[in-house]
Amino acid sequence: MAGRIQNTIRRFLDSESSGGILLMGSAVLALIVANSPWSEAYFHALHVYLGPLSLQHWINDALMALFFLMVGLEIKREMVDGHLSSWPRRILPGVAAAAGMAVPALVYLFFTAGTGATHGWAIPSATDIAFALGVISLLGSRVPTSLKVFLAALAIIDDLGAVVVIGLFYTSGLSPADLAIAALILMALVGLNQSGVMRLWPYLLLGAVLWFFVWRSGIHATIAGVLLALTIPLKRTPATPEARPAESPLHRLEHALIAPVAYLIIPVFGFANAGVSFAGVGAEALLAPVTLGVAMGLALGKVVGIFGAVGVLVRLDWADLPAGASWMQMFGTALLCGIGFTMSLFISILAFDQVLLQDEAKIGILLGSLVSGIAGYTVLRIAKREAPRRTQHAR
Repeated sequence: MAGRIQNTIRRFLDSESSGGILLMGSAVLALIVANSPWSEAYFHALHVYLGPLSLQHWINDALMALFFLMVGLEIKREMVDGHLSSWPRRILPGVAAAAGMAVPALVYLFFTAGTGATHGWAIPSATDIAFALGVISLLGSRVPTSLKVFLAALAIIDDLGAVVVIGLFYTSGLSPADLAIAALILMALVGLNQSGVMRLWPYLLLGAVLWFFVWRSGIHATIAGVLLALTIPLKRTPATPEARPAESPLHRLEHALIAPVAYLIIPVFGFANAGVSFAGVGAEALLAPVTLGVAMGLALGKVVGIFGAVGVLVRLDWADLPAGASWMQMFGTALLCGIGFTMSLFISILAFDQVLLQDEAKIGILLGSLVSGIAGYTVLRIAKREAPRRTQHAR
């Protein structure tokens, strides 16, 4: 079973790790450009309108819909035919992900209470799987494969939670007519699935129409990507060592999206949204409630929530540590979960209309993610590669 799990997600881990390193570079480049003589051209280009949307909105609403489609495909695959296909496997990463979203939100609310900026409570709740796996990949065999699987599973559940949060709390001005049409299109997609249609093009064609009406409805357009993903057919492969992409539309589509999402869409999103001009930024911006709430939510809230949840579950004998992992290695992995770049940036854009608050949130994301990444890497680097003495239960 361990071999099957490793084979199923190895390509995913490798691609996301490489994409994470590229994402780091695009974020650094955005910061350099935003604080260079080209800063005016950079910000102006993002607000140039191409048809009904600005360039930044095309990136955040259209390109990122493909990212969310990828997220939805990963969620469905793991839930139906992967590491999260049974409840015993979901307990540890599931509870850890829930605590890892709740505690950072509470930390953020503590720092922003009474400021009118509490609407950004979900910003530090997200873990960036590409960044986190990019950092952990730098450690090679020092980190057990089981911890990489745990991190990937937790981040996938975390992404699912973020999608739900966006749909429920960051939607306004709904258009009932467009929402009704989007619902009809979704029903048609489900009908295709139930009818056994295995070709991808009908799903993708209806998915494009679904995106348009979801965009017009007031719900963030990227949710259309997740809804489309959940209707793509997936054949279970319980008796085979690994999934066979040629047999499943979901695997074919996921395989086709891995490279463009990891190497183009996410870096472009990072470059378009990570740019913060530090001109005129003083200590007050670094000590602003939003900045502190986001930074502390990521760097402190994430590790407290995730490591605390894992500790409680293991001590109560409801779950085991990942095979071959020590408590110190689990602590380092929990620290890495405080890297909240892509989804945190995305939520900050939805949460605030004011540029000042968006910039403070971005500074907090950068600070919190930087501290979490360095601390997590350092702990995992020095952690002993020995399994805990506790006997692993067969589950």
